[in-house]
Amino acid sequence: MPPLVTLAEISNAQSVIAGRLHRTPTVTSRYLSTLAKSPVSLKLELFQKTGSFKPRGVLNALSTLDQDARARGVISLSAGNHAQALAWGASALGVRSTIVMPRTAQQSKVDATRGYGGDVVLTDADLLETCLTIQRERNLTLIHPFDDPRVIAGQATVGMELVDDVPNVDVVVVACGGGGLLSGVATAVKLRRPSARVIGVEPEGASAMSQSVARGTPVRLDRMDTIADGLAAPFAGRLNLAHVQAYVDQMLVVTDKDIVAALGVLLERCKIVPEPAGAAAIAPLLTGALTIDPGANVAFIICGGNIDRARLKSLL
Repeated sequence: MPPLVTLAEISNAQSVIAGRLHRTPTVTSRYLSTLAKSPVSLKLELFQKTGSFKPRGVLNALSTLDQDARARGVISLSAGNHAQALAWGASALGVRSTIVMPRTAQQSKVDATRGYGGDVVLTDADLLETCLTIQRERNLTLIHPFDDPRVIAGQATVGMELVDDVPNVDVVVVACGGGGLLSGVATAVKLRRPSARVIGVEPEGASAMSQSVARGTPVRLDRMDTIADGLAAPFAGRLNLAHVQAYVDQMLVVTDKDIVAALGVLLERCKIVPEPAGAAAIAPLLTGALTIDPGANVAFIICGGNIDRARLKSLL
């Protein structure tokens, strides 16, 4: 097993992002608490800069680059949220960024990435292969969207803040794509509050982490089919799987229909507008797949809110 991120590395990441990113709120929901028959809190990462948790890991990774790497520029691959975060973070540091995105990416996410200063390369080919080819050709530094200890430590700051806000938390539910957020939050929560259960949630059409856990090795998907583009990673990260194996208690899989229902509940009853990936965490609560002991303190990470009006209208 590769070395796991430590509490000291997570604390260092907190110092890196301090004063540069929002300390996002944790709120309670009476409606969801009634459904769960337990106190429910929501960690609102959709209010983070660029609309998701992603800048946490980006800033922590960028902070380790030497002058030469900064001068050459950075590159990554993303369906949208990491793309926006990297473009924003790199521009803030005066570093050029190139992001390989699928040609099917939401136009609003492509436009936002360019607006933050990123050079977007759209492709129908394999994202990682295209990214690595451009990296070699241009001698750029890869900032991986999830399979990187610096990124995991940065995303883990979400878990640190959550435990500070809900010190008696018993269950933490986190959506999972490649596994950066889930592995980071699980690490922080388990190291701070070992008795808490951490549960990952994936869409049925992009369940690379669940399959990887079942097989004991990282799985690459032949295709992804989900409305939650923020969770549609084509593979589970090697480091992320190691953290999930060590710290995550259960993986749950939900349908796109479940995710749409969750989005509607958050919009109507909690007065927030997440993207499908941001709504996915509460889907198992609505379907009954999430088992909660009566009275347990439950927290859900609402990981992102990058959705435009046309997309929202088409879903609801």
